[in-house]
Amino acid sequence: MRLGIRHETHYEYSAPLQYALQHLCLTPQANAHQEVEAWHVSAPGQLHAQRDGWGNLAHSWSMARQRDARHVFRGSVTAHGVVRTAPSAELVDEPGAPHAALYLRSTALTAADAALAELGRAHLAGRAADAGALLALADAVAARVVYQAGATHVGTTAAEALALGAGVCQDQAHVFIAACRAAGLPARYVSGYFHSPSARQLASHAWADVCIDVAARRWLAIDVTHRCAMDERHVRLAIGPDYAACAPVRGVRQGGGEETLRVRVLIDADPPGPA
Repeated sequence: MRLGIRHETHYEYSAPLQYALQHLCLTPQANAHQEVEAWHVSAPGQLHAQRDGWGNLAHSWSMARQRDARHVFRGSVTAHGVVRTAPSAELVDEPGAPHAALYLRSTALTAADAALAELGRAHLAGRAADAGALLALADAVAARVVYQAGATHVGTTAAEALALGAGVCQDQAHVFIAACRAAGLPARYVSGYFHSPSARQLASHAWADVCIDVAARRWLAIDVTHRCAMDERHVRLAIGPDYAACAPVRGVRQGGGEETLRVRVLIDADPPGPA
């Protein structure tokens, strides 16, 4: 599937900014699942490209002080391009990628309590790490953490989401990852996009990779929200142990007063030409 994507993040502040620094994970990489035909990222400041510790293509930009302190800051971070996807749900890491064992470590967002550990044992203990077992776990997570926008926030942990019984794709992915790790399977968070013909304007999406063969560095991608394996509707942006490690946009600032943030993601199938 050939997908045209435009991801816009608009900022406005009520007071002058003294300092701002942002880290952007907004650049998809070519792999067995996807081919990047064209991609461009823009920000209010000069972009500095780097590869982060998880292997993602990232950018950073900073602003020391507004030139005109009499005016409030308004700006946008935009990423857009064209990606061609394949239906394959499996990926093999490139040499030099972080070892799969690193994705067994719990994080503040994915620490497993007794309920999460039991969820992992119930579906994965004594079973091969195959698509059937992982999709059954995804079904269970989706049933116990019902998709509900606004029920949680970016700092909600997997344990909190499971106890609440509601959340968004981020929470469902965290619960799934925590259950996999508790059962001894390396699992990592994936940020990206999901194309739905009935909903052209979508928020960013999230799902999970599970290592099904550590020696071969082979991973299977599972979308808990849609209860399916990754297919041609998915575009991968970045990976990490949890959302905090690979959020599309994150940063710090000094000054600025109150922040108004607007995010818009547009996805079109078969765009007419390069972005």
